[in-house]
Amino acid sequence: MRIGFIGAGKVGFTFGRYIKDRRELVQMNTDGGIELDVGGYYSSSRESAELAAEFTDTCVYGSLDELCKGSDVVFLTVPDGQIAEVWKNIRDLDIYGRIICHASGAMTSDIFSGITEAGAFGYSIHPMYAISSKYESFKELDRAFFTVEGHDRYADSICKVINALGNDCVRIQGTDKVKYHAASVFASNLVTGLLAVSQDLLTQCGFTYEEAGRAIEPLFLGNARAAAAKGPVESLTGPIERCDTGTVQKHMSVLTGKELAAYKAVSRCLVNVASRKHPDKDYTDLIQVLDGIGEL
Repeated sequence: MRIGFIGAGKVGFTFGRYIKDRRELVQMNTDGGIELDVGGYYSSSRESAELAAEFTDTCVYGSLDELCKGSDVVFLTVPDGQIAEVWKNIRDLDIYGRIICHASGAMTSDIFSGITEAGAFGYSIHPMYAISSKYESFKELDRAFFTVEGHDRYADSICKVINALGNDCVRIQGTDKVKYHAASVFASNLVTGLLAVSQDLLTQCGFTYEEAGRAIEPLFLGNARAAAAKGPVESLTGPIERCDTGTVQKHMSVLTGKELAAYKAVSRCLVNVASRKHPDKDYTDLIQVLDGIGEL
């Protein structure tokens, strides 16, 4: 099974190198001994394709037609906003029987309109992992949980290949993709936003920006490790968990605008977690304060 990548950015680099380095695992760990290989890259930037090909010891395709003819799997590793346009450019090429994939977290395989008529099969394959570096992210991709959405014909087989690479994988429905992606954002990007608020508040207390970053790091990493190891219920600490309404009121009295709104919204979510940890504790007064009913 030969894979050709359209797009030579961070995702294309990472997937290509990861598959190239671990393809022997797939052959060993699949019943039929599936042979997986990376053919190469096509990109609107020839230079990017050449760099990706060099990094993965593969080739550069001179055209989309050449890539499609030489690939069993055509993987669109381009930004979300470009997937539809790239698909339009390959839809009428020789893709009969091919597996066509994209790596968007929020978009489904429905973006491949007319794929059935073309005789091909569409999928979205997404890792729950922040790919931040062309040259380094592949080293940690083995820790990523993957999701697969798309045509029934090969979906389970794709999951088995991903499992053989060493990753967990589940199939999800297209109707759940946006909610799934929102869940990923909560665990990733939104946490970064909360860290930024924390750092800004510390600078208002006399910390330099660098000192604030150093101060937050052990607190954040320690909590993240505990939450990952024990789950959010067992790892929860702090004034919400203690039902410390007085401290929460004091916090709210010194916050304004977006920071106050974020504090209230996230704290309101935490009440649900705390209630699961302490089902006999009454959080009514705290909820009223967060909802703006109780006194500040």
